[in-house]
This record gives sequence, structure tokens and C-alpha cells, in this order.
Amino acid sequence: MRYAKYDSGSENYLASNVWVTRSNTHFRSIFISDLHLGTPGCQAEALLEFLKIYTCDNLYLVGDIVDGWQLKRKWYWPQSHNDVIQKLLRKARKGCRVIYVPGNHDEFGRHFLDHSFGGIEIREEAVHITADGKMLWVIHGDYFDGVIQCAKWLAYVGDSLYEFTLKLNRYLNQLRARLGMPYWSLSAYLKLKVKKAVNFISDFEVAVANEARKLGYQGVVCGHIHHAEIRNIEGMLYCNDGDWVESCSALVEHSDGRLEILKFNPNGNSPDVTELPRNTSDVNTEAEKLVVV
Repeated sequence: MRYAKYDSGSENYLASNVWVTRSNTHFRSIFISDLHLGTPGCQAEALLEFLKIYTCDNLYLVGDIVDGWQLKRKWYWPQSHNDVIQKLLRKARKGCRVIYVPGNHDEFGRHFLDHSFGGIEIREEAVHITADGKMLWVIHGDYFDGVIQCAKWLAYVGDSLYEFTLKLNRYLNQLRARLGMPYWSLSAYLKLKVKKAVNFISDFEVAVANEARKLGYQGVVCGHIHHAEIRNIEGMLYCNDGDWVESCSALVEHSDGRLEILKFNPNGNSPDVTELPRNTSDVNTEAEKLVVV
């Protein structure tokens, strides 16, 4: 099992990427979102392996942990999904601070804000102070999605089409795994090939960053769009921890405050290193390539 790593820095990514090994198993903070437990597309086994190996002082669950939309349509809850919940509760019992910020797919959690569930704190939003003093605004991000806010029926239609794409993706990657090929996300590839989807991602990121700036934060951490990225938007640090359906990614904070994104390959046989640019003008294009590798 190997994880690809790229730097948060300012706008530059590490050109000398390394695999995160088991010798570095503890982080100050870990941010994960969009697990979508309750759907066949959830990479629960991969997440369990990640949570088994890596520990942290603070664990942020940044929304869409359980997919209430899909569970309303059809019940799907295998043992591995139950194991994820138990693992999160166990981490809270053992002293890890676990903060849960509900999203649009698990909006039922917003009925229990400022309560604690088995030691897991439920918040509408959170503020995280990094080890080097940066104040980060932690939100799911659906409030900045015009479709969710203004045409929820369209979001449900889009969600059904998305689930169909994920189903094709599962069959495709089962074949790729048998052939010894690395995991590849069809849905992420299609999303980045459709101009409107790319523009939506860019508009979303800018809107979130601008709001964080107005509120006086130095950075923002969110999920929602299933697009892992760290970038500087006009002086504002924007971090998206990705998801555990397509990219299997997490945002981590080291003891010195450095932020990085870890990507997990469910097939376990990915290329050694993906080269990333030093030129900041190339960051967006290359980052999009990395997400779909």
C-alpha cells in the first residue's frame, strides 16, 4: 500500500515526491470528507486501512460521511461501512479529537449541531489553528453550490447519473486490477474533461476562498466537489481534501503545520511517483492530472 504526496506550501508543489511510509504514521491533524457510506462506490476497505495505519491528534470529518440521499432510495450498509463508524468512535474514545461537520448528503446531522455522539463533536463549521499559527475555516462547502441551494431537485438527478458512472467505474477498475493496472477514476476523468464541470470547480474554489477572506481566516478546508487540491487563491490558502469514492484522498497536517494531500491507490500497484511542477502557472493543469491518475 502506497500513498502519493504533494505539498501545500504556497502555490508550489514538491517536485521530489516521496511515498509516505509506515515510519511516518502520526499526524497532528487529518481531514477527510465525502466517504459516502451507504453507497456501493464508497471505498470503505481502503479507508479502514488508512485509519488503521495513520493516527492523529485531531480528525476532521468534513461532510458527506453517510449518504442519506442514497439510503433513502435503497438501503445498502455492508459490514465494512459499519466498521468505519466503529473505527471513528474508537478513535474518539482513545483520545483523538474527532470533529464532524455535516454536508448536504448527511444534512440530517445538522439537526444535532453542538452535540456529541460517542465523543464525536458535531459542528456546522469549525476553526482549526495549525501548528504554525494559520487559522483555517473548516466547512463542507455545499452552501457555495448554487445547484444545491437553488435547485435541489436537479442535484438529485445529477446524483443518480453520478451513481451510474461510479457503477461503471467499479467494473472498469475490477478489470484493471486483474490486469495489474493502477486505479483510475472514470468519473473524475469525465468531470475534468467537461468544460462546465471544470469551470464549476474553479468558481467554487474562488467563492469559498473569497468568503474565508471576508471572515478573516488565513485559509479554508472543505470537501463537497470530490476534487483534492491545495492552492493559493489571491493570498488565501484553499484546501480540498477530496473524497473516498473517486480519489481516496486525505488532507494531513504535520507537526510543524505543513499541509499535504495523501492519495491512496485501492489497487495497490500505482506508479512510483507523479512528477509535479515547480511553475505555479502549471499547478491547476497538473493537479487535475494527478487527481485522475
